[in-house]
Amino acid sequence: MLYLAQVRKNDFLDQHQLRLLARQEADNLWAIIPEEAFILLGKGKIMSENLLVLVELSPTGDIERIEDATNWVLHLVESYLTIGITPEFLQHEAERAEHWRQSLTLQNQDLARRSLELEARREQIQALEENLKREKNGYSQEES
Repeated sequence: MLYLAQVRKNDFLDQHQLRLLARQEADNLWAIIPEEAFILLGKGKIMSENLLVLVELSPTGDIERIEDATNWVLHLVESYLTIGITPEFLQHEAERAEHWRQSLTLQNQDLARRSLELEARREQIQALEENLKREKNGYSQEES
């Protein structure tokens, strides 16, 4: 699993560790890790303190890969922040989509109601046509 982490110095153990900040849930979905979670890098692994990194962990929690997160962060800035996509913008768009969905639902219900009304009227017209045919046949037989 992929995580965004920050390099920290553990003074007590005199080695560097990674503080896990967020984890990738899906391609474009990340979850913040609210509690403090750390992974020791081990003695001899020295990295710049406060450096942001992407770290891939195995299912057992072992570090499989670490890379500097600079390019990843720049990609996020380029993709979302240079065109003004803010949390408020996304919230507004989500609200617009919900209003649109509700409007479509109401329109669909209205169309279904009209369809039922038309079907009922069609059945009434057919019943009237049948009655007229019977009456016409009745008059025809009386005349003969």
